[in-house]
Amino acid sequence: MVTLLHHSDIENVYDDHERAARLAGLLASHEGLVVGTGDDTAPGVLPLVTQGRQSIPFFEGAGTAVETFGNHDFDFGVAATRDLVADAPPTWVTVNVRDEDGRPFDHHDGVEPWVVRTVDDARVGLFGVTDPATDSLNPAAADLSFDDPLPAAREAVDTLRDRVDYVVALSHLGQGDDDLARVDGVDAVLGGHVHSRRVETVGDDDTLVTRPGVNGEAIVVVDLSPDGAAGELVEIGDGDAARDDSVTPRDDGVAAALADRTSEAGLDEVVAEVAGRLERTEATIHGGESRIGNLVADAYRWAAGTDVGLQNAGGIRLGDALSGPVTLADCIGVVPFEEPVVVCEVTGAELRALAREMSASVVDFGDPDWWHGHVSGLELVFDTENETVRRLRVGGEPVADDRTYTLATAEYLLHSDHEFPTLSERHRAGEHGIQHEVLAEFLREHGASEVEGRISLV
Repeated sequence: MVTLLHHSDIENVYDDHERAARLAGLLASHEGLVVGTGDDTAPGVLPLVTQGRQSIPFFEGAGTAVETFGNHDFDFGVAATRDLVADAPPTWVTVNVRDEDGRPFDHHDGVEPWVVRTVDDARVGLFGVTDPATDSLNPAAADLSFDDPLPAAREAVDTLRDRVDYVVALSHLGQGDDDLARVDGVDAVLGGHVHSRRVETVGDDDTLVTRPGVNGEAIVVVDLSPDGAAGELVEIGDGDAARDDSVTPRDDGVAAALADRTSEAGLDEVVAEVAGRLERTEATIHGGESRIGNLVADAYRWAAGTDVGLQNAGGIRLGDALSGPVTLADCIGVVPFEEPVVVCEVTGAELRALAREMSASVVDFGDPDWWHGHVSGLELVFDTENETVRRLRVGGEPVADDRTYTLATAEYLLHSDHEFPTLSERHRAGEHGIQHEVLAEFLREHGASEVEGRISLV
């Protein structure tokens, strides 16, 4: 039997030194080939400060042997990605990423289209695919191009099938994993990108598809045998269990390396004291109005002096709740992107369209029940069954379709067609500070926001 140890989308794990050390220790304690499926270098506080290089001691401790690219692995520009890949221990695989010159990315140091590894006397072929929308999801990747992953995957399988015992796709496609699993000759799809956990079979051939979730809270142990593939989620655990060496081994070297980098960066400044808890779970961030969402949207509107503030839910990173003393590191961890807050001018009709696009049922991005928007200065009542806006007010007044409104939001939304496609570069009317700096300054001046009934889903 062949065992693969699958991690993905570990993102903010680097800002919790203990959990990162436990994750590395857990992976290293198992027998098997350790593989990653993208967004294992960014985003987060330390990733922002080190341009992703904090991942190197993690990869070393965990023993990650093969990795593929996620959209956030390009957060600091293509040159930084190439430098990191050249220095990091894993071999990176991709069959559908092309560089600035249109050449396959595998001609760069540390990158291959696929690799063959011998595990327990069996030969395993592994190839990687990345979401073809990455150049629009991530402005720092705009100079790259991404081939259709399915034809590229078929070509990889055709090349590998006669050379190996098993073919495994390392995928950062998210919802595209089901189509990938139906490619003839693929034995398992180890996926990421979408942050929900998954271990199930797909298609007539019962191809295994896995996702371990986000922020290093779990891994998937995948077993391949002539009888098929099976997977099991293994959690790091919470509280005492997460710090019990007999339950989850700790890599002291990883913990020390991350602690040193945090101290050197001077991220411990306290900017505010927060009463209660500002939760950053998937349920709160994608479930409608929340304190953390209101806080970020309020900060944008306050800094820019606009009618409305808008934050996409996916731009607020999952993590521990903010409570008590909130540091600069906490602010960066909420919105860990070196992007400005931009001012947009939109008509009332466009604002109404943006209100509809907060629903995943309208934009078809992420899980079907996700809510994508957090707002400031706006009151919205949304009919989820009919996908219509029942009431929309700005400053207490009904929105007039022919009036122009100013809106402060994350620059990313001007480049993405996946969330709030109504917004584009033509709406830009100015810009302000970096998102996490604006958030920190707002907290210093005003403290945390509350839930006020800004969004009602009926």
